[in-house]
Amino acid sequence: MFTGIIEAVGKVAAKQPKGLDIRLYLTTGKLDLREVKLGDSIAVSGVCLTVTELPGDGFWADVSRETLERTVLGELAPGVAVNLERALTPTTRLGGHLVNGHIDGIGVVTGFRQDGRSWRLQIQSPAALARYIAEKGSIGVDGVSLTVNGVDGALFDLNIVPHTLQETTLAEYRPGRRVNLEVDIIARYLERLLLGEKAAQPGGRLSESLLREHGFWT
Repeated sequence: MFTGIIEAVGKVAAKQPKGLDIRLYLTTGKLDLREVKLGDSIAVSGVCLTVTELPGDGFWADVSRETLERTVLGELAPGVAVNLERALTPTTRLGGHLVNGHIDGIGVVTGFRQDGRSWRLQIQSPAALARYIAEKGSIGVDGVSLTVNGVDGALFDLNIVPHTLQETTLAEYRPGRRVNLEVDIIARYLERLLLGEKAAQPGGRLSESLLREHGFWT
């Protein structure tokens, strides 16, 4: 588990194809690796990866075919900056929101403009994720815990304060950039709970008719 509060910006230093998978070597910048050991989890732009080697100034991690299909990690070339966060501990301050490091889909930046001292970031989410994104709810964008300011269909916008721009990769965003999205875990589980017994049926999904049947829609 993570908080979405980025600890450091690192870089992709090497990328090795391994059949249908890849290995990534990531240098970690100011991230303190002294207490990191083999098998630990580190979120790389929101993706939970397992440390497999610790050469000194960074770490190696395997990226499975499943992860390559659901995230933008496979698109990252050596030299590209990434957001890094170590897994939380029982004494970690939860400054953001609970983040699994399990990416739900890929969004596309459609706008990024200055608004006072802050910036307004607009992202188009996949249609299938739109129902999980709510105004003033939380969302992870490349591992950064952010608050949704507004929603219009599958389009949503966020306010980025100067500190977040300085401590993450968000300052590099331009329209057309693809980003990892993780919706709030509460929304995921709530949908499954509302399905009840239908959750065990193939293709079971939440619908307007199901909500009406159980009194959640008037």
